[in-house]
Amino acid sequence: MQSLSASADPAERPLIAQFRAATKRYGDVLAADALDFGIGSGEFLSFLGPSGCGKTTALRMLAGFETPTSGDIYLDGERVTEVPAYLRPVNMVFQHYALFPHLTVADNIGYGLMQRRPRPARAEVARKVDRALEMVRLSGFGPRRIWEMSGGQQQRVALARAIVNEPKILLLDEPLAALDRKLRREMQIELQTLQRQLGITFVLVTHDQEEALSMSDRICIMRAGRIVQSGSPNALYDHPINRYVADFVGKSNFLNGRLASLSGKNGQVETASGQRFTGRMHTELAQGTPVSLSIRPEQIGLAHMAQDGALPVTVINRIFLGEHTEYLVRHAVLGDLLVLVARQAEANEGSFAPGDAAHVHWAPQAALILPED
Repeated sequence: MQSLSASADPAERPLIAQFRAATKRYGDVLAADALDFGIGSGEFLSFLGPSGCGKTTALRMLAGFETPTSGDIYLDGERVTEVPAYLRPVNMVFQHYALFPHLTVADNIGYGLMQRRPRPARAEVARKVDRALEMVRLSGFGPRRIWEMSGGQQQRVALARAIVNEPKILLLDEPLAALDRKLRREMQIELQTLQRQLGITFVLVTHDQEEALSMSDRICIMRAGRIVQSGSPNALYDHPINRYVADFVGKSNFLNGRLASLSGKNGQVETASGQRFTGRMHTELAQGTPVSLSIRPEQIGLAHMAQDGALPVTVINRIFLGEHTEYLVRHAVLGDLLVLVARQAEANEGSFAPGDAAHVHWAPQAALILPED
């Protein structure tokens, strides 16, 4: 199968799945609130949000494990709202893999194939299992028992079991949460590569923003059962529609105030202390509106000497992260700010220690004026 280009606009892809005003209630709890959007064929889409935001409910409605209280689910143009999970052209990889410990790796992968009626020939099952093992780079591991496999290998077995049935959509319910950081990063790369090779639509549920940003074609940011904003990782990071999205996608510093003046797509934010800062706007806001000025940590410069417009701060903490150093600094009025300094920039300027006096500065276009949530 050939995948669509990862850079293709989701709007240009034929739809493989649709939520049409899909709502799910559990008694008085509204878990999903009139979800209405489509998923493109061959797309890698992620639902991102905190616990209880509705992302897992959305995934389970797509899988057929939950039936919407109202609204509909469509797969490949067909209404499947009441169709049970085992009859839908989807497969799911769970967080804890749900592998059978008494079966071999090959038997785990081929289990779904053996449940089909009419049952395929064993030679055909073995051929498909071997191909799935090859795809996840576990060729020759078929005879092993599950308890003989590492966590990363078990994760690949779960993936192989899911793709062996050639689903139209692969659903991933926080499948990397149990892995250590290094292995998680390796598996992120493998998942992306596998998705491109297979051309299957991947839908991921995660609360890990780094995971969603690094893997997805498109991300749906969820809150209280609704999609607050959806878009490419770049679009969400650079153009969040409000403070909630900016705070959830990456790290950001916020200065609260009101929109004091407007000039085209730029404005000035006045804080409670009377200080004014220039920023840019992506949405129309009225003068006097309560707003937050968002500045990403990597957009802030940290210097020993004062520059025009720089703010005097005191270094509170320093964390070395390899390619970057993260500084927590404190301004007497504005409070704490997070600053991320690239290694080369720190080598040019010199490092700082807790207690040092310093100055922070940023370009006006680096600051984004956002409405409150």
